[in-house]
Amino acid sequence: MTSLQPRAGRRCHHSVNPLHSTLYFSPDFTEQLAGIGIDDAAAAYFAGRGAAMGAVGPGTVAATFYNFNPELIARHVPAVWETAAPQKVLDARLRAADATLRRLLGEEAVASDAMAEAAELALRAAEACTRHARPLYSAHADLPVPAEPHLAFWHAATLLREHRGDGHLAVLLAAGLDPLEALVSHTATGKGMAPRWILATRGWHRSDWDAAVERLRGRGLLDAEGGLTEAGTRLREDVESDTDRLDLAPYEHLGADGVERLTELARGFLTTAAAAGAFPSGLS
Repeated sequence: MTSLQPRAGRRCHHSVNPLHSTLYFSPDFTEQLAGIGIDDAAAAYFAGRGAAMGAVGPGTVAATFYNFNPELIARHVPAVWETAAPQKVLDARLRAADATLRRLLGEEAVASDAMAEAAELALRAAEACTRHARPLYSAHADLPVPAEPHLAFWHAATLLREHRGDGHLAVLLAAGLDPLEALVSHTATGKGMAPRWILATRGWHRSDWDAAVERLRGRGLLDAEGGLTEAGTRLREDVESDTDRLDLAPYEHLGADGVERLTELARGFLTTAAAAGAFPSGLS
């Protein structure tokens, strides 16, 4: 078995995670959540991603989601649980994941040996995820693994996503980046979402964004044009490296050959999904 190369876990995550994320851009998710009475896009997202934690309040969602305006969250949580209980939301979410993967990948891919192999590899990696200080991962780890391979793969992708995400939030906090500063600095790397998309979905105003830019300039992390300075680039690189370190266990457990194979399989599915229109234009 070859040794695990630096950033191999990150590369695997960047192939697996988007296949989880397709759900939240999917019309199938919108349809399924509307079918249980949740027809507001923000409410659907907070409920769909937060339901594993139970009928939590806005403070828990703000803490675990990190970069949303708490005022936006409070407009929908906890009221959304009066419309649909968490288990009802989880059931609708799984139906949406099923429909989304079948639509984007096709029935042949869903039923393929490659999908079954990807599910087995991703679940094996998730065996080494840890619960402490990882609330979203830990809540999802309590959910049963679906029987069908494509849904088992989606479930495992969810576990791996939330495990890395929980660790990433700890790193952002340690780096002194508040929710909007994290978004602004990530966008400045050229890899984050476009400001207009963030403002439309995260509940912030342009004045909030501009204030975060000024705070980062004051710390010497952004230049006059809004680009990262040398210090800002170094900080963002450290954030990603520290996130890699906190997220290493599942990929070490899977092993280098398994990580390489899971990355290969996930990239193949992701290419198909993207070609089928899985992601909206204008995200970056």
